[in-house]
Amino acid sequence: MRIITPLEAGKIYHIYNRGIDSTDIFKEKRNYYYFLKKYEEYCPLVLETFCYALLKNHFHFLVKIKEKVVVERNDGKGEIELNASRQLSHFFNCYAQSFNKAYNRHGKLLEEPFRRKEIADDNNFTNLIYYLHFNPQLHGFVKDFRDWEFTSWHSLQDNKECFLEKDQIFDWFGGRDQFIKAHKGNMPAISDNDFD
Repeated sequence: MRIITPLEAGKIYHIYNRGIDSTDIFKEKRNYYYFLKKYEEYCPLVLETFCYALLKNHFHFLVKIKEKVVVERNDGKGEIELNASRQLSHFFNCYAQSFNKAYNRHGKLLEEPFRRKEIADDNNFTNLIYYLHFNPQLHGFVKDFRDWEFTSWHSLQDNKECFLEKDQIFDWFGGRDQFIKAHKGNMPAISDNDFD
């Protein structure tokens, strides 16, 4: 039985999961867009998001858990403290219900509980950014990671506002140009085993 480590405020985590029995959780492009839309609805209140990768049967996020987040209750009767694990569960459940309805299926879509691994080392943080961006290439979906549409690589490149902590990522690499330069060349020597 897997031990579930609670998400702690102020810590950085690799959050990832896959479809139950490795089933595809994204069948068409609209699924990826909807997944990101729902992520943006549920998660930025409690998470700082650095990068992500969405593939056919799994996903990855590199996030930092925000300190205590208090919001007004929907009924206007006071305030409520948000919990990162609960917000993520709401997000996953919302996506699964919509997916099931769209494809006339029932039952669980994602493995439970979602996986999380604390990233407490600067080197691991940097390597995980590479790992997420190169993930589609690592799994053979594309020959060049830049050709896969559904990673944060593309969102970090454009000037549109989004839920990513772009400034923090660029600062980490010493600027936007250095971030791009660091990703050029061959795929780093990383594997799934490095981050499971």
